Amino acid sequence: MEYDMKLIDDAVLALLAAYSSDDGNAWKGYDFEIMNRLHEQGLISNPVNRNKSIWLTKEGLERGREIADRMFAVKE
Repeated sequence: MEYDMKLIDDAVLALLAAYSSDDGNAWKGYDFEIMNRLHEQGLISNPVNRNKSIWLTKEGLERGREIADRMFAVKE
């Protein structure tokens, strides 16, 4: 089956933002290709290092939280 990589990138960005600290630090336990694409778009810090976490840029954190609200927020 073929998947829409844009939607996968959005989902991972949303998860990174949803589970990040207030200042945008998040664990980087996702596929390397996805993380590299998010970095190339300027949404996260460079994931290629020995650290186990990345930093979301201001734009990445804002966009990730918007997507997370759309995808995961409980609607009452």
